[in-house]
Amino acid sequence: MSKERIVFMGTPEFAVSTLKALLDAKANVVGVITAPDRPAGRGMKLQPSAVKQFAVENDLTVLQPTNLKSEAFLEDLKSLKATLQIVVAFRMLPEVVWNMPDHGTFNLHASLLPQYRGAAPINWAVINGEKESGVSTFFLQHKIDTGDIIFQEKVEIAKNETAGELHDKLMRVGAKLVVKTLAEIENGDVPSTPQNTIIGELNEAPKIFKETCKIDWNKPADDVFNLIRGLSPYPTAFTTLISGEDEIGLKIFSAIKTEKQKDQMPGALTVDGQSLYIACSVGSIEVLELQMAGKKRMETRSFLLGFNLDGYKVR
Repeated sequence: MSKERIVFMGTPEFAVSTLKALLDAKANVVGVITAPDRPAGRGMKLQPSAVKQFAVENDLTVLQPTNLKSEAFLEDLKSLKATLQIVVAFRMLPEVVWNMPDHGTFNLHASLLPQYRGAAPINWAVINGEKESGVSTFFLQHKIDTGDIIFQEKVEIAKNETAGELHDKLMRVGAKLVVKTLAEIENGDVPSTPQNTIIGELNEAPKIFKETCKIDWNKPADDVFNLIRGLSPYPTAFTTLISGEDEIGLKIFSAIKTEKQKDQMPGALTVDGQSLYIACSVGSIEVLELQMAGKKRMETRSFLLGFNLDGYKVR
């Protein structure tokens, strides 16, 4: 078992992979901090986070603070006597928390820092058409995602890869990188590179809002295609079907680029057998998988069997 007393902080499935890897590596995880249970599902019943479920299944001590600065939580955290804290997909920590352990707190971030600091690095890397991404471990400092880099691991982004697929790839690579980082900390020989020594133009990764997800058909097919895959499967790119006063929301989960619709106005629809094409400013896309408002997600060919698009366009 590792000599460090570790408190792990995380909430979604992305963090579970790392927590499992730490346990498999015999890390001494003395406590887990995760988000409070949230109402979800049709009955809006309280549901635990993915990290809590895994932690409970493995008999780990779990804390679920609503306020990270509350005296009660800080006392509970101190009682765990952690020498190191590891953060994966949690929330911004106050200094009183990240500065508590003797050996500090390190974070796993799903980008090659300093590129794509922020809440949605996986989405933005795909939306921007990047050819590679990766994961970074770094020590926490005052400003979010700016601490000294410990290790990085690069991964290729395939030309048709979605954010969901990249998420799963980085989840696996990141888990291994955290275990490697812990081992080096315990060996007492930790590399540390200040981010301000890495020069170049920086891309940010702000939170994704609804307006980010709306497709602009006046953009080239390359941009539209990257937006669709960069938001798939969640929160999903969308458009609006319009015919007269009839407007219907349409999410697009999967598409490919095509030259099928040359010389068409942006937003024009073409149905060819079981295929649906939408014109962009340059080129067009073929929609492969979609979801109409109030309906289930389905392949385009199934959608076209039950919905007549004559007279419709998208906006």
